[in-house]
Amino acid sequence: MLIVVAVVIALIATGTVVGGTFAYAGDVPRGTTVLGVDLSAMTREEAIATLEEALAREADAVAAPLSVRVGETVVEVVPAEVGLAVDVAATVDRAIERAHPVPAMFGAIFGPRDVPPVVTMDTEALREQLQEPAEAAGEAMTLPAVRFEGTEPVPVYPEPGLGLDPDLAAERVAAAWPPPLVVTGTWREPAVIEVPLVEITPVHTAEDVDRLVAELARPAVAAPVTATLPGGAELEISPEVIAASLTLESDATGEIVPEVDPKALRKGLKEQLKPVERKPVDARFSLASGRPEIVEEKDGEQVDTEALAADLLPVLSQPQPRTVTATTRTRPAKLTSDDLAELGVKEQISTFTTYYDGGLAEPRNQNIALLADMVDGALVLPGEVFSLNEFSGPRGYEQGFQDAPVILDGRLQPAVGGGLSQFTTTLFNAAFYAGLEDVEHTPHSYYYSRYPAVIEATIFYPSLDMKFRNDTEYGVVIDTSYDEAGITVTLWGTKVWDEVTAEWSDRRDVTQPKRQYIEPGPSCIDTVGIPGFTQDVWRVFYRDGQEIKREKFTWRYDAQPEFICGEKPD
Repeated sequence: MLIVVAVVIALIATGTVVGGTFAYAGDVPRGTTVLGVDLSAMTREEAIATLEEALAREADAVAAPLSVRVGETVVEVVPAEVGLAVDVAATVDRAIERAHPVPAMFGAIFGPRDVPPVVTMDTEALREQLQEPAEAAGEAMTLPAVRFEGTEPVPVYPEPGLGLDPDLAAERVAAAWPPPLVVTGTWREPAVIEVPLVEITPVHTAEDVDRLVAELARPAVAAPVTATLPGGAELEISPEVIAASLTLESDATGEIVPEVDPKALRKGLKEQLKPVERKPVDARFSLASGRPEIVEEKDGEQVDTEALAADLLPVLSQPQPRTVTATTRTRPAKLTSDDLAELGVKEQISTFTTYYDGGLAEPRNQNIALLADMVDGALVLPGEVFSLNEFSGPRGYEQGFQDAPVILDGRLQPAVGGGLSQFTTTLFNAAFYAGLEDVEHTPHSYYYSRYPAVIEATIFYPSLDMKFRNDTEYGVVIDTSYDEAGITVTLWGTKVWDEVTAEWSDRRDVTQPKRQYIEPGPSCIDTVGIPGFTQDVWRVFYRDGQEIKREKFTWRYDAQPEFICGEKPD
């Protein structure tokens, strides 16, 4: 028996030398494969090159989507979108590692050694792709929080759920990818990768919630905090404002992250901030001298509520009295005098006037003057679309507009804002003769002789608008003026056309009005009938004495019936 043992030991010793030499010819032990690729006896550099070539050869298959099952849903995961990659150098280093030479030797002699690849992945990107099906299949955690009902803190205690473990999901996907590479080019389709749902527990416990109530939430609303501004002014941050601003909600892991919301803080301090803040005033064009002159901007100043919110949070758990220092910051104007100086507003580019009867005592004409005052001095930047509805907003009794005749249901009736179509037409024609791009306008359904046919516009908030685009590289300033006789709109900027004119076609398809009788009353207005017709207008653009282009406008006017307030005679 002793002799047999000695022989075996001798054989082992001899095998260690011979087998070790055989197994470790090159850097990689014989019998070593990675993903089905034989790297036996290769140097490190040869093994890296061989594995890279195999992966490149199967590049399309390596990049193919993986089927990952979460619950009952199978998600197609594109490897590149979740950062899946084989770290070839690290994989080869793993293959040549021989911390235990004797077992490695016996593996080289008596059987192959398959080394798994080193796979890298963006775990967060994978989580984003699997989170939705995981939430649908699982059960959401009840996230801990502390919320306020008035100034009373109300705890929300955590409950575990069933959901995705991102690290486990990444481990399962990495272990299954990529499938073995076969040097012949045959790709083995991967099976569906199963990612199980696991119990997920919020980071913060019920004890943590109770501690947060006792140590932060209740002390926070126990008394006001005084914020001192530069210059000595003070703001009192009441418990109500603190409760509305302090958020004690969890992040996705169930960890409560206390914060003071700067927007909620500003909202709660709104009335106190009014006397201590100053709004910025943009630079503007003044037309007081009859020509555009630049009035410089004025920067504003406001309390830095973001900094105040950050500084307020640490003092909320402190005993009374509590104070914090507030800071202010400059709020710059959006438009500066330098900005305006570059806009080239230097000359009159068009002007247009329409006339009315009755002077400024008439409610209709007062409406026109009120809208003109709103629009006066408006700046339209290069490329910008001017919308009369958006600029003026609603035009009702609250804004000072009065009842005057408008076309409703096909006839004139009193309504708030009547007469504003005259201002709209005047502004439209100023833009028309300036050569600015027409974006939206709607002529009247009936023709009125005080307006130029076809190139006129009605308006009704919010459904009918008048819009034009400043399609020049210069600013355009709208200048309005009015008197007892009419309304004028003048546009200032830099002329890009020497002249813009209008040419009318003859009227065609003329129709005659019919007579209709309307029941007398406050909404009935006698109206003279007006013929209907169709007409074309061409806008013609000139430069250097030559016609450059023309645009066609066409409109069909209905015949306006003759409305008589009274009964139809027998």
